[in-house]
Amino acid sequence: MDRAKSNLQRIVLPEGTEIRTLKAADIILKEKAAKLILIGDEKEIEKLADENKLEYIKEALIVNPNKDSKMEIYTNLLYEIRKSKGMNMEEATKLAKDPLYLGCLMIKNGDADGELAGAQNTTGNVLRPAFQIVKTLPGINVVSGAILMFTPTKQYGEDGLLVFADCAVNPNPTAPELAQIAICTADTTRAICGFEPKVAMLSFSSKGSAKHEFVDKVVEATRLAKEMNPEMQIDGELQADAALVEAIGQSKAPGSKIAGHANVLVFPDLQAGNIGYKLVERFAGAQAVGPILQGMAAPINDLSRGCSVDDIVRMITITANQAMK
Repeated sequence: MDRAKSNLQRIVLPEGTEIRTLKAADIILKEKAAKLILIGDEKEIEKLADENKLEYIKEALIVNPNKDSKMEIYTNLLYEIRKSKGMNMEEATKLAKDPLYLGCLMIKNGDADGELAGAQNTTGNVLRPAFQIVKTLPGINVVSGAILMFTPTKQYGEDGLLVFADCAVNPNPTAPELAQIAICTADTTRAICGFEPKVAMLSFSSKGSAKHEFVDKVVEATRLAKEMNPEMQIDGELQADAALVEAIGQSKAPGSKIAGHANVLVFPDLQAGNIGYKLVERFAGAQAVGPILQGMAAPINDLSRGCSVDDIVRMITITANQAMK
């Protein structure tokens, strides 16, 4: 939150008439943690703000897709991006008014720095225009989801904080995709957590203790990640205990600078990542924040439809931090 306040980013909220989103926006604007753009009918937004005593919503920029002066620009931009895929101008005119498409078009046109949606839309609906318009970072073709794990076990990670990935998107990434996930998660860690990532590529084997094609994938992903970013602190394959506990790391992976000191855990597939973070959340009493989508050319994050106002506040702040990066 403090970092977001130091360099205000323009975050667009396509679900501008969703009440939890409005309440979260009011908090962000009161805290002066971001410049917010709400998509929706200004009269409906003003009515909801008055009914709920939201004093700061008036400081947001409200964009009404049915009358905004830039809609022709956004429509032409969408047409140029998608005409090779068969989109005609009539379709572009209609889609540009869809708040989820409009949010991405605002980012593409340089009018916003990031987007947060999903309180009333599915993940597929949020991500579809993002893939079509904003697309992925150069050299990255996979989007993944990182989770910040605030644990009470201060001896692990950075004073109990660790970053887990991928916990949200890719069921069974290939070795090249897993390498990209590692690089993106390291970037997310720097942008949001503010410490240097020490990445452990997890497996059920440590440095050849077991032989299996699943292990081979992690070994190859580690090699590729080092090739893609030679400066990154990364090691694998490592079992979770070897990655986290210094004495076990020294025993299972002697000489490794990551073993026993990891603060970023990259799981070999979505089953392991999703199960892993939920077990830590429940058994250790950890707070899980995310998923934070990574790999896009601009930060676009997806909420759970069961999210709370506090969840939205946190994710706006995180999106702003990503935009600063």
